[in-house]
Amino acid sequence: MTALSVNLNKLALLRNSRGHNFPDILQYTRRFIELGVKGITVHPRPDERHIKQQDAHHLASLLKDFPEIEYNIEGYPTEQFLQLVETCQPTQCTLVPDAEDQLTSDHGWDFTQHIEKLKPIIVRLKKAGIRVAVFLDPDVNQVELAAQSGADRIELYTEEYASEFLGSNSKDVLGKYHGAAIKAQELGLGVNAGHDLNLKNLPDFLNIPDILEVSIGHALVIECIDHGIEKVISAYLKICQA
Repeated sequence: MTALSVNLNKLALLRNSRGHNFPDILQYTRRFIELGVKGITVHPRPDERHIKQQDAHHLASLLKDFPEIEYNIEGYPTEQFLQLVETCQPTQCTLVPDAEDQLTSDHGWDFTQHIEKLKPIIVRLKKAGIRVAVFLDPDVNQVELAAQSGADRIELYTEEYASEFLGSNSKDVLGKYHGAAIKAQELGLGVNAGHDLNLKNLPDFLNIPDILEVSIGHALVIECIDHGIEKVISAYLKICQA
């Protein structure tokens, strides 16, 4: 079964826009867990425009009461970020090649340039007992290099799939993701996925076998506004279980 990890960033963005603790991130985390979600994801950026470092610490404390829930912190591996991760001790850290002022993630790592930079970082996080995933485009060559980095998993960046969904090139694009996922699995890497996945395009994507986790935030929050949180989370969990 694929685990659904809810990305809380958009809820934090809503909260920050008014300067008060509403919506309450911890309250919503508990609610997602009660509805059956198995993972929580945050991406604390340097400007703290949505998830703040304080949120990451508070969530770490909360999730100690829910050892069955996976906690995933993602971000660019600055020293400040790495220290945050080591203190919070999440289940997983997903390394993402984002610039400080980037609006949202828009590409995976280029391991032809960054493998030597990432190797010691991955060793450091794994020594701390944290599983490491690396954000990756659906490129078999990049998958092969990622397998040499020491990472435990890749997270496939799914924006291209989402953009092409139902378009004339959709089968070819999905084929790229299928090929990258199978290659990763052959090389001993677990496979996660995320970015612009939603209730409409997720079922076809999960025809790729053995996707371990999908991280979904932006679309999920919009769908909750449209249809209600209970209905939306139930629908996602049915897709993941299928």
